[in-house]
Amino acid sequence: MKSEAVQEDERLATLAVILPLAVTGLVIAAGCWTLFAVAGIHVRAELGLSNLQFGLLLAMPMAVSAILAVPAGLAAHRFGARRIMLVCLAGLGLCMVILLLTDTFPGYLLAAGGLGLAGGFYSAGLQFVTSHTRQNRLGLVLGVFGAGVTGAGFTYYLVPLFHEAFSWHGVPLAYLIVLVVVILLFLLLTDPEDPVTEPDIGIPAKVVFERFSQQGVWQLAVYFGVIAGSFFALALWFPDYLSSQFGLQVESGARLAQWFIIPGALAQILGGWLSDRYGSPRVIGRSVFTGLMALLFLSYPPMTLLIRGMDTVIRIEFALPLYAESIFIVVLGIALGCAMGSLQRMAVIESKRSAAFVAGLLLLSACSVAFLLPVVFGAANHWIGIRSTVFMILFVLLCGFQIMFSRFSRNHERQNLLQPGI
Repeated sequence: MKSEAVQEDERLATLAVILPLAVTGLVIAAGCWTLFAVAGIHVRAELGLSNLQFGLLLAMPMAVSAILAVPAGLAAHRFGARRIMLVCLAGLGLCMVILLLTDTFPGYLLAAGGLGLAGGFYSAGLQFVTSHTRQNRLGLVLGVFGAGVTGAGFTYYLVPLFHEAFSWHGVPLAYLIVLVVVILLFLLLTDPEDPVTEPDIGIPAKVVFERFSQQGVWQLAVYFGVIAGSFFALALWFPDYLSSQFGLQVESGARLAQWFIIPGALAQILGGWLSDRYGSPRVIGRSVFTGLMALLFLSYPPMTLLIRGMDTVIRIEFALPLYAESIFIVVLGIALGCAMGSLQRMAVIESKRSAAFVAGLLLLSACSVAFLLPVVFGAANHWIGIRSTVFMILFVLLCGFQIMFSRFSRNHERQNLLQPGI
């Protein structure tokens, strides 16, 4: 029998190998989510697509991710997380091949739907890293894994760079090469046999769902969907918003959007680490409050105040300059990232034995919100005609979140502290 210290050393050594691989895979997968946020603009120009067709290209990866999230989690339990991760990576590689070969809208739409396999990789990957991690550092490890969504920001940098140098088609080729390398590293460096996690096999689904209700997993999935969905929706919306609001080129707006995505994604590490030390509810509450303060300033549209004096009319302009708006955007990204990392930890700890299925629920909720919010943003801008309406909508949404989550966390704390029947 191995001593506990030896087992812990082996677990850490294994984690040091699989965590970087899992994060690298998620970086590529997240880049696939937002590939058409910038590349789609060039596709629209090449094919003369309508706004509806462009919107379908933009929404398909998120929509398919929402559909695949839960089935991928269940498949990870049954067939092993590692195997499902490899299948998703191979599928993403096939999508890159399609993007390199196609020149028609149906071909691009098929590839956009295939990019939804990134959601399956997230569900299986969360199970993969969770099965190699002890609970006392679970928040930090999940935060590091979740930080892989920085890949969404890399796409905003790579597409303009490749388009200026060669063509935007160089991005799928670069992703394809990296995907092949990551698949080979997974095959060479990871154990074909996933560790036993003792999932809820053989237990009736009704019993599992009732247990999730008692643990608050359903509510946590909804709360995570609001925060993560808002983050992904803004990541998709910011390139167009910044370029329109400040008269920038689309490429410049995409590069500025990275200052929301990358700090926000990395902030998941901070949120998970703080949750390990101080508890998730406290970190979530303070993070959302910080985000609300940033949204309050971002919500104010440019205004002109006219003051009628005795002899003249005094004209005063109120508008956030680009540098000030950028600061609040960074603060908002960090706040949402911390809340995402904490919520992810809180949900997984409540049901670690079903981590892949819970990850699927979290992603389903997040992708559903990320799919709906851009539609709401576009409708509000069309009807109201004020671009900062986007931030007003999110301010109201997060206010509701803060109220509901405060009630949930108080009830959750009572259940953990009080004995049944007291």
